[in-house]
Amino acid sequence: MQEAPTIFIICGPTAVGKTAFAIELAQALSTEIISADSRQCFQELGIAVAKPSAKELAMAPHHFINSHSIHDSVNAGLFEVYALQKAESLLQQHPSLVMVGGTGLYIKAFTDGMDAMPSIAPAIRAQVIANYAQNGLGWLQAQVQEKDPPFWAQVEQQNPQRLMRGLEFILTTGSSILDFRKAEKKQRPFKVVKIGLELPREILNQRINQRVDKMVEAGLIQEAKALFPFQTNNALQTVGYQELFAHFRGEISEAMAIEQIKQHTRQYAKRQMTWFKKETSINWMDASNSSVEKVLEFNS
Repeated sequence: MQEAPTIFIICGPTAVGKTAFAIELAQALSTEIISADSRQCFQELGIAVAKPSAKELAMAPHHFINSHSIHDSVNAGLFEVYALQKAESLLQQHPSLVMVGGTGLYIKAFTDGMDAMPSIAPAIRAQVIANYAQNGLGWLQAQVQEKDPPFWAQVEQQNPQRLMRGLEFILTTGSSILDFRKAEKKQRPFKVVKIGLELPREILNQRINQRVDKMVEAGLIQEAKALFPFQTNNALQTVGYQELFAHFRGEISEAMAIEQIKQHTRQYAKRQMTWFKKETSINWMDASNSSVEKVLEFNS
C-alpha cells in the first residue's frame, strides 16, 4: 500500500521566524510552499503584512502569495478550496509539501474542513466595516453583545475581525454564526505534521517592536497612504494599516500610530498563541533552536 503524502505545516505567532524556516524546510525537501496567511495573498499589500521578499519568494515556489486583489472576497472557505486544489496538483510532483502561516482558521479549514456557510450580503458587510471604522471597537463590541450574546460569550472580544464576522452573520441570516458550526472533521488524502515555532514572550515582543521599526524605515507610511482610499475595504481591516489610517484622519499622531501598531501586533501574537496552544496535534519547537532534522523526526 502506497504511503500517503505529507503536508508539513509551520505555524506560530507573527515575527517568530516562520517564513525563513519554511523556506529552509521546503529546500531540504525539494518541494513547494502554500501560504496560510489571510493577508499576504493580496497583491496590493506588502510591508505591513510582512510578505516574503522577492529574494525569499525566489528561494522556493510559493502559492497563495499575491494571488488575489483587495477587491476580492477572500475567506477561510475560499482558502480551503484553493489550498486543497493546489495541494492535489503539487502532490502529483512532490511526495510532500510545506504550508506556512499564522492564520489558524485557514489552517484548520485546510486540515479539518469548513462547515457550509451562507454568503454575506455585500451591502451588510460594507455597512458593518464602515460603522466600525467610524465608531470604533466599543461600538462593535456592544453590537455583538446585544445581537448575539452566545457568540459574544465565547468570541475573542478584542478581535474586530471575529466580531465583524459574527455581526455580519446575524444581520444577514437572523441566526448566530454558532448555529452553522458543526465541527465535523473531514478526511484528507494526506498526512499532516504540524510544527509550532515559539519564543519566550519578552523576546518575541522585542522582535515585533524591531520589525515594526524596520517596516517604517522600508516605507510603511507611504504604503498605507496609497491604500488610504480603500480604508473601509475588508482586506484593510488589518494591523499596520488601521492605525495609520487613524493618523491620516487626524485622530492620532504618527508616533502614536507606530506605537499602536507595535502594541496591537503584540496583542495579535498573543491571540495566535492562544489559538495554536489549544491544538494538541502541534509539535512545538524553540524558534531559536529549530532544525529541519527535528521536523523530519516528527514524520518518522
